[in-house]
Amino acid sequence: MQNKLTILLIEDEQHITDFLTAILLSNDYTVLKAASGKEGMALMTSYNPDLILLDLGLPDIDGMEVLKKIRTFSAVPVMVVSARGNEREKVEALDCGADDYVTKPFSTSELLARIRTALRHSLHQVNTSALPVGSFSVGELTIDYEKRKVAVRKKEVHLTPNEYKIVVLLSQYAGRVLTHDFITKAVWGPYMDENRTLRVNMANIRRKIEKNQAEPEYILTEIGVGYRMVEELDK
Repeated sequence: MQNKLTILLIEDEQHITDFLTAILLSNDYTVLKAASGKEGMALMTSYNPDLILLDLGLPDIDGMEVLKKIRTFSAVPVMVVSARGNEREKVEALDCGADDYVTKPFSTSELLARIRTALRHSLHQVNTSALPVGSFSVGELTIDYEKRKVAVRKKEVHLTPNEYKIVVLLSQYAGRVLTHDFITKAVWGPYMDENRTLRVNMANIRRKIEKNQAEPEYILTEIGVGYRMVEELDK
């Protein structure tokens, strides 16, 4: 019998804790609950959960500080679940190591889908220093990593070297939001700090792979934050 995955919920509002606990238990997860940052850190180090759902508005330590502390010693997936919805805080959380950011109120089905995505990536860590092998496909988009070829509707798409790097990077993290800063530094290096070049490259990529650039299917924009390659197309 497969062991249940354990999710640590760090949240101080009891009604939200009860609601999330009911959802997680009904989907066969084991749940640990903490009402403060210090309690959450103690449970994390004691039980080594598979994923953490983290609120930012905690009574003792700001959730962003909890996230930063976790990232000094652990790569456990952390999903921020917060009422703070401004772009600056989303970007900061993702750049500090959050795997995803869900704004309250949220859809139950969306939250569960994002949890599954974060858990998949924790079980299959992507080594960005190694060349990817095999292939990736979603809908009618296919990437053959070994042949360095991208095709849409079985027709090869000609990408520049940097456009190809962007598409491969997004595909390796499919389902996750990558910030502008993360993509820019991964493709152009640590000293590149402006996003206009990325936006130009993304516009060119969409022109080549999307049926409708205004309503992209494969690479979605998280406004003010970054981009996300879908894992599957909406039905």
